[in-house]
Amino acid sequence: KHRLQKEGRYFGQQNTDGAFHAYAREICLYLYSLCKDAQLTEDLMQESFCKAILALSSEHTNIRAWLYTVARNLCLNELKKRSRENYDDNLHSFSGSVSDAAEPLISEERSWAVFKALSKLELRRREILQLQYFSGFTLKEASKFMGLTYDNARVLSHRAKQEMKKYLKEDGYEI
Repeated sequence: KHRLQKEGRYFGQQNTDGAFHAYAREICLYLYSLCKDAQLTEDLMQESFCKAILALSSEHTNIRAWLYTVARNLCLNELKKRSRENYDDNLHSFSGSVSDAAEPLISEERSWAVFKALSKLELRRREILQLQYFSGFTLKEASKFMGLTYDNARVLSHRAKQEMKKYLKEDGYEI
């Protein structure tokens, strides 16, 4: 038997399959919003769920939050590594195009406009809105997740929404 299995910590394939089906799409969109790279998103998704199989306790109460935390940390670590290696700094740039993998998810014109405006935001502003509106976290949960006070998260969210409105108005949308 696997060492983790003996210790009662083995998450298992069956539990991972359930978690994958429940959270894969939202974590994939979250990762893509951070890194803007479909291949990197796929790699980070695979690594996140592999870590779940190997390290997550079967008694863990909030698998979703754990997966978000692991995925976020993996993504930020990879972006820092790429930046140090003088590759494209995907953290602060937007290529203006959406990968083939993301196109089916962003089909309507309004969704595209929101996605485009969201992509123009600085990472922390983009992340707070992503967690709040697309991942279903409350502002309080998002603030804890990002390591911010509730008041700082509230201000960050407000400023992000104001900036989003500005970008959407520039594209001809009435808010």
